[in-house]
Amino acid sequence: MTWHVAEEDLRAYARGELAAPLLWSADTHLTGCAECRSRLAGAVDPVALDAAWERLDAELDAPRPSPVERLLVRLGVADHTARLLTATPVLRRSWLLAVMSLLVMTVVTVHVVDRPALFLALAPLLPLGGVALSYGPALDPSYEMALVAPMHGFRLLMIRTVAVLTAGLAFNGLATLALPGYGLLALAWLLPALALTATGLALTPRLGPVLAPVLVGGVWLTLLVVAQAQAHSATTLVPFTAAGQSVAAAVAVLATVLLHQTRDRFDARPVGGFTDGGAG
Repeated sequence: MTWHVAEEDLRAYARGELAAPLLWSADTHLTGCAECRSRLAGAVDPVALDAAWERLDAELDAPRPSPVERLLVRLGVADHTARLLTATPVLRRSWLLAVMSLLVMTVVTVHVVDRPALFLALAPLLPLGGVALSYGPALDPSYEMALVAPMHGFRLLMIRTVAVLTAGLAFNGLATLALPGYGLLALAWLLPALALTATGLALTPRLGPVLAPVLVGGVWLTLLVVAQAQAHSATTLVPFTAAGQSVAAAVAVLATVLLHQTRDRFDARPVGGFTDGGAG
């Protein structure tokens, strides 16, 4: 070597303060000069070096955020909230593709048989199932992470519910556009969907995140079977008439009020299926 890095530049390099182009020259020189590397080792603060290695280890071990998570952070969502939100199982590609495929097949079937009842029966169940799969120890793989997150369980539930409902209702809305011939009847799934989802959430502290939506979905299907048995071939099923829509709206409001009153139970200590039934 015909030259070595000056002592002042070497100390600036160790502190991370050496500016280009001297920085580039020092980098190139240090790769081939053992003497300057030895001098650099003596100029580095051991405490700062250990801290740098710890930061590097943490950066390498940290999971890489997804594009959606990065977008949420840029929109102002807190890091931990974005991580918990994007960890929601039913917001992943496999579930969304499954929902899209199911809706496409349903819309095609409706066009073939010329009866929208199949779509109107299925559409309200998708948001109910999506919300049910987004929270709870039995179905959510990130449940333990959610327990130690710096937020109340009810708030996390509401965040995920809004996200799942937004995705589910958007897909249902797109499917509705594929049924223009039925007019406003093609939108008759919306109020039942809100009513079923709100009822399932309101019953979750009592029945658990699995039994509650299963029971609500079963009641909905039973209601449709009874309505079909009593309806004439040319009439609309009762749940999709003006009276049925009014009842669905009332149920959605009552269930939302009940859910708000029992919100503290979502923060109770988990026992078995969901909670220990803490104070509401």
